[in-house]
Amino acid sequence: MGVSAWLVWCAGASRASRTALALFLVQLAPNAVWSYLFFVWQQGAWAFADILLLCLLVVATLVSFYRVSRVAGSLLIPYLLWVSLAAALNYSVWQLNPKLLGHLA
Repeated sequence: MGVSAWLVWCAGASRASRTALALFLVQLAPNAVWSYLFFVWQQGAWAFADILLLCLLVVATLVSFYRVSRVAGSLLIPYLLWVSLAAALNYSVWQLNPKLLGHLA
C-alpha cells in the first residue's frame, strides 16, 4: 500500500493523482474502524457493512491508482484480495456466532 501510494505521489500533482490519493486516504478510515467494530465492540453486522464499504473503496482506489500508474494499481491487488477474504471470514464468523457478534440494530 505504501509503495503504491508513493508511486502515485511521485507521478506528479495532476488531478488524477490528487483524486487517487484522496481515495487512498478515505479508505484508511473504514480500514481502521473495522478492527474496533469486529474485535473490540463485537459488532459483526456493522463490521461486515464496514468491510463491504472498504472493498468498494479499495476497488475505486485501485482503479484510480491504475490510471496514474499501472504498477501502483497492480500493487493494490493483494490488498483487495486480502480485504475480500477478510469480508468472507467476517460474514462467516458473524453468522456462526450471532449471539456473540450481534446483528444490525
